[in-house]
Amino acid sequence: MKLARILTLVTAAVVAASPAAAQQTVAAAKTNPQGKSKPKKQSLKSLAKISKDSARTVALSKVAAGSKVKSSELEREKGTIVYSFDITVPGQTGVEEILVSALDGSVVSQEHETPKMEKAEAAKEKAEKKKP
Repeated sequence: MKLARILTLVTAAVVAASPAAAQQTVAAAKTNPQGKSKPKKQSLKSLAKISKDSARTVALSKVAAGSKVKSSELEREKGTIVYSFDITVPGQTGVEEILVSALDGSVVSQEHETPKMEKAEAAKEKAEKKKP
């Protein structure tokens, strides 16, 4: 009888500790070595309230007809979750970078990037991806 009671208590303790241990593991997996939280792409996607296609339509409405999306991504920037579009515009060098809120579809920012600025941004992103 004592053995059964001890086993019951031990089992209850293990079950009670499991969620806490799982949460700590998940939290550790989501932080980088400096302890800063780094959201995963999937979690950003689950937070987005508008579709990428809707955001693309908004972004293209801000540039000249005939413009084409060169690249796009969902990211956290300027304090919110945005779809970032690099758009080539006929007759211009470089790209228009348009950030559209993934929460409400508003334009967060629009900036022209010269080829030199694009190259610097690509180098910065490559360096960030190399970090563990």
